Amino acid sequence: QVQLVESGGGSVQAGGSLRLSCAVSGTTDTTYSMGWFRQAPGKEREGVAAIDSDGSTKYADSVKGRFTITAAKNILYLQMNSLKPADTAMYYCASFEREWGRIPAFLEAREYTWWGQGTQVTVSS
Repeated sequence: QVQLVESGGGSVQAGGSLRLSCAVSGTTDTTYSMGWFRQAPGKEREGVAAIDSDGSTKYADSVKGRFTITAAKNILYLQMNSLKPADTAMYYCASFEREWGRIPAFLEAREYTWWGQGTQVTVSS
């Protein structure tokens, strides 16, 4: 059972930066892909960034050029720069077991099996 624990959220002013971390445990030798999602009050959960097992990345258009997803051993990061009030949301990291021969929809929540509890990001104008 994969466990994911996010940290690094907080309150910043517009234009500021935050780095989110997601500690990963319980993995096996299976290959995993991982992503960051966010959900604002009254809105659906949306995919922000994802990273495949080969290191390739995918970003939502709304964060391209501002957010960067990286992965180290057992830790997933999301560097967020030039933050906007529209980035205010609960941020979740998520993971799924990679199945070869199929291209997943990396920014779709339905692809993901394991989820963290979330960390709040608030950006004030």
